[in-house]
Amino acid sequence: MRQTRSCRKIDEFAKDNLHERLRRDRKALLWKLDGLSEYDARRPLTATGTNLLGLVKHVAIVEARYFGEVFDRPSPEPLPRWQDSDGSDLWATEGETRDQIIGFYRRTWEHSDATINELPLDAPGHVPWWSEPSPNTNLFAVMAHVLVESVRHAGHADILREGLDGRTGLRAEHEKQIDEEARAAYCAKIEQAARSAAPIKA
Repeated sequence: MRQTRSCRKIDEFAKDNLHERLRRDRKALLWKLDGLSEYDARRPLTATGTNLLGLVKHVAIVEARYFGEVFDRPSPEPLPRWQDSDGSDLWATEGETRDQIIGFYRRTWEHSDATINELPLDAPGHVPWWSEPSPNTNLFAVMAHVLVESVRHAGHADILREGLDGRTGLRAEHEKQIDEEARAAYCAKIEQAARSAAPIKA
């Protein structure tokens, strides 16, 4: 009995910890849109078309699928199919507003949170688009997977936003006044180190 109680406490700790980190990174990702023009929020910022509003849309769809149909709790909202070849889960169409995408993401949080709160960590799930190691999984594995996906794309958003206007940080209270002179000196130091380490051509 003691061992069962101890295991339950560990499970609760793990679940709460993963869930709190997921909540933190959801907010960080949305914050990267704050203060941007409609164009800057949507426009492609890399050679592969990565854009800030598209990242939010993509992560929302990922959450909706993994915490929805994987546990037979499908999202109440229609979702694009994974196999859509136009990559439309990664960018906002002309007809989609920023508010619609953000609203969908926030409603997805509610649906995901209900799944997380109502199921134990060992609750079985089935991911039909996984082939290796197995499509059969559980809530713990899915929470870890979605957290990794969210952190990865929040990191993409960090770099994209920094490239647009120099803004960095997890949330508004972490942001400091940008010291352009200090940043330039820091980058110059890194540049010098890179040049010094590069092989000298004859």
